[in-house]
Amino acid sequence: MVEIWEEIELSESYLVCCMFEEAVTIASSVLKRVCDNKSTDVGEDDQLYEIIESAGMVLVQSLKELGRTLEILNELRQLFGSITAIPIQVLVTGACFEILEGSTCARQFLEEFLGKWRYVDEQYYVPASRERNVVHMGGRDRSFTLGMDDYFEVVDVYVVTLLGSLLNDMEHAFSWVEKAELPEEKRKELLTKLHSLHDRKAKSSQGTLSNSLVDDHEAQCSSKEVILPEGHLKGLKPQYQTNGEEGRRKTVPNLSKVMDSCFWWYRSITLKLGNTPVVITNRKILWGCLIFLVCYIFQRKRATLKRIASRKVPIMKEALNSLWQLAFSYQVNPLAALQPLPPGNRS
Repeated sequence: MVEIWEEIELSESYLVCCMFEEAVTIASSVLKRVCDNKSTDVGEDDQLYEIIESAGMVLVQSLKELGRTLEILNELRQLFGSITAIPIQVLVTGACFEILEGSTCARQFLEEFLGKWRYVDEQYYVPASRERNVVHMGGRDRSFTLGMDDYFEVVDVYVVTLLGSLLNDMEHAFSWVEKAELPEEKRKELLTKLHSLHDRKAKSSQGTLSNSLVDDHEAQCSSKEVILPEGHLKGLKPQYQTNGEEGRRKTVPNLSKVMDSCFWWYRSITLKLGNTPVVITNRKILWGCLIFLVCYIFQRKRATLKRIASRKVPIMKEALNSLWQLAFSYQVNPLAALQPLPPGNRS
């Protein structure tokens, strides 16, 4: 048991390290040993199911990364021997990978899997054949039943994802759901999903059809050239000018409305205090809010402003003193204007 888990952890490590060939080899070896009854010490059924599920997930993901997606379901069938022995998560993951690759075998595989079960006691599913679905593992038999949620998960992939979304075979999807052995709640849930999917597809198809019709109409209109005599063109010119003038007249009120809404703060609000009307303009309200905001900021930042002022005031004083000394340190002779010019400067 411990050795098997060590091999599974090693295969997971290979998968994380992008060594996909090694991961496939180890996962396949583990599944063959367990399913072919070569493991002597396996333990409880729950642990056994975890082992085959873990190894199967490593195998499926590694095959996808190797570009062998279309081989996943066939590989699972060969390793497990029976299609009903494949764990649900492994089967759903492999089927989704093949569906995305456009495989045609995924539909047959899912139909075969779903057809091998029958609903019993409104609780779970058992194999449709009378023989018990027995998987021989580790020297002991394991009767296999399938829970309702697990079966419904496969049904959802088959009906909604494959038939409804990708193949767009809504008629077959509705028919299969109505005939399948499903609880009524699950049947209604599936029908609701299919109806909503059908409506979305119908709306999208109508939208694409209308767009194509509009494009065709525009192409036809652009391809046709209308040639009019010169007299008709002259007769159309005054009408075009009047239409332009009427358009400009219509746009002027609209523009005034827009400008009026843009300058809403110039309007006034009239209040009555007793018999005395008080007119308050929106501009005054705006200025009052700004003044209140400035006072609030000064109140909150008073300490900071004091520190800034205490630092800047001495610097400003020194700058003024320096400017004052520089301005009055230069000595000017008041009698310079009365003194005669030197002889050399006279012309």
